[in-house]
Amino acid sequence: MKFGIDRLLADPALRKPLEGERVALLAHPASVTENLTHSLDALVECGLNVSAMFGPQHGVRGDLQDNMMESPDFTDPTYNIPVFSLYGEVRRPTGQSMSTFDVMLVDMQDLGTRIYTFVTTLLYVLEAAAEHGKSVWVLDRPNPIGRPVEGLTLLPGWESFVGAGPMPMRHGMTLGELGHWFIAHYKLDVDYRVIEMEGWAPDAAPGFGWPTDRVWINPSPNAPNVNMARGYPGTVMLEGTTLSEGRGTTRPLELFGAPDIDAKAVIAKMQALAPEWLRGCILRDIWFQPTFHKHVGQLCNGVHIHAEGPGYDHAAFQPWRVQALGFKAIRALYPGYDLWRDFPYEYEFGKLAIDVINGGPGLREWVDDAGASATDLDALTLPDELAWASLRAPFLIYPETLGGA
Repeated sequence: MKFGIDRLLADPALRKPLEGERVALLAHPASVTENLTHSLDALVECGLNVSAMFGPQHGVRGDLQDNMMESPDFTDPTYNIPVFSLYGEVRRPTGQSMSTFDVMLVDMQDLGTRIYTFVTTLLYVLEAAAEHGKSVWVLDRPNPIGRPVEGLTLLPGWESFVGAGPMPMRHGMTLGELGHWFIAHYKLDVDYRVIEMEGWAPDAAPGFGWPTDRVWINPSPNAPNVNMARGYPGTVMLEGTTLSEGRGTTRPLELFGAPDIDAKAVIAKMQALAPEWLRGCILRDIWFQPTFHKHVGQLCNGVHIHAEGPGYDHAAFQPWRVQALGFKAIRALYPGYDLWRDFPYEYEFGKLAIDVINGGPGLREWVDDAGASATDLDALTLPDELAWASLRAPFLIYPETLGGA
């Protein structure tokens, strides 16, 4: 198969509208061609006039480990072009940076989860392009976790840098498709084009969204593999808790734990509370000691979520429910556990981080309600999931069995 960047490079007819235009590139370390050349180098090599570059959270270089670590603007030492940070002094492109180009090419590997901030950065770029009369092209890449939908829809008034709009946590779309939905939903007047992938089968084995013949490169420092991507719609919620999500280990955002929990007991309680939510993955109790971040230097007992190997069932796996069930089990075993972390997550003040992450208080309230069952959370969530599946349908580019041509 071919990603959008590879089709653009291979087809002069696709590039022709860019002749004579000043081109900006929004990219990160995973923005590479099929032979692992960075897209910036490849676009310059093919003769485009690349006049500026933009970087999302974690920076163009992908060097900043944690959330809320900001990247500065700088000048690219190779091509002597400005590099503007969209996670530094500003989150939205400024008029000054918008004046440096005519067409912005967006070439970012996404993780298929609403909270992953590249989604919001795309929206902000589209809004700025509409305001300044610029064009935006998305060079599309796979959603590595395919088409499944899961999670509560973000509620009105809960929009944030980790919540670009009323969608569930696991949206099941590519960035190119999301761009079409943003334009329709927010009624943006912008010149927008998607350079589609060729041959992407969203839910086909063996990759189930991620083509196994392509090398995985971290789109952000703590996104090291496809197993992390599959679990991320659930494990990202750990950022709003006192539990470690594995930052400071070699398997971040694939596990959860703390010094003061019994992981075997947690797994047993999860299986007792809602065994149907644990289909499609294997839970393994582990020990780990973070080298930085929460519980640094402390021995933690935890649960590793394996959405890989023979135990993985793509259609059955529900990462958001798996992690919700982990919280519910801890609350049942340790009723007074200090679970929710209170800090201004992504600069959102006056709201609990877990609620900002979920786009509302529904998940937290379900966890903290001792009488609430799995059926109760399903009753809240299933209508949202069905509604989103219907709402997104007109914007899907790629059929289930064969990628877009």
